[in-house]
Amino acid sequence: MTVVDVVDGDTMDVRLPNGSVETVRLLGVDTPETSVTQVSPDEWEGVPDTTDGRDWLANWGDDASRYAEDRLAGKEVYIEVDSEADRRGYYGRLLVYVYQSESSETSFNERLLTNGYARYYDSTFSEQEAYQAAEDTARSQNVGVWDYTAPETTPTDAGGSGSGSGSVIVADIHEDAEGNDNENLNDEYVIFENTGDKAVEMTGWTVSDEADHVYSFPSGFTLEPGDSVTLYTGSGTDTDDELYWGENGAVWNNGGDTVTLKDENGDTVDTYTY
Repeated sequence: MTVVDVVDGDTMDVRLPNGSVETVRLLGVDTPETSVTQVSPDEWEGVPDTTDGRDWLANWGDDASRYAEDRLAGKEVYIEVDSEADRRGYYGRLLVYVYQSESSETSFNERLLTNGYARYYDSTFSEQEAYQAAEDTARSQNVGVWDYTAPETTPTDAGGSGSGSGSVIVADIHEDAEGNDNENLNDEYVIFENTGDKAVEMTGWTVSDEADHVYSFPSGFTLEPGDSVTLYTGSGTDTDDELYWGENGAVWNNGGDTVTLKDENGDTVDTYTY
């Protein structure tokens, strides 16, 4: 099939080989709604039914839609129905597993759960146990939508400037690569700067986004006073001022995200929200 439109994170329109178009609903998963008036906090353990909780879910609904859009829109995918599940849902949508390649062993449905964009939707289908386990793991590790915390009372600096302590800060981010982000990974990068007067040894330090993609600084990496280092999403050869994550897809959401820098003890050194 070809994905002709992504409705939201768990629903899309696909063109069949005969040219007809079907609306498909991803089996066994549910992404948040994108409107604060339509989200259901009671379905998301740990997210309160408050203004902030509803905003959190709606924002993750948008993130789930972008995640699906970036990976599926206009692409050829492979779909599979489940003999243990209904063929169509309440609204007449075809209930399916979606695979990004013919040889893929992991469905896009399960990837949504693993990366914290969706919850397990309790219904009858053959992958119930695996999908429940995927959600449990994401929840236990506070991945994505499951990483909700009540808003801090201390205001952060305007303009995305860091809120942390210490001499290493998140100085800047270039989240919107030229062209297709997933095809230009080294035009997506974060810059870190040592604003102190002492060298900082960063072995064991990590960088993460709101979806819990995590990069670990290489062993022995040291940032000298006044120096900066750029972390590129793609691949390359590490140097004193350039590091490469080695991801095969974009990390930073163009519509907004948070860069979190933690030290070797797991303590937050700085954050940068844009």
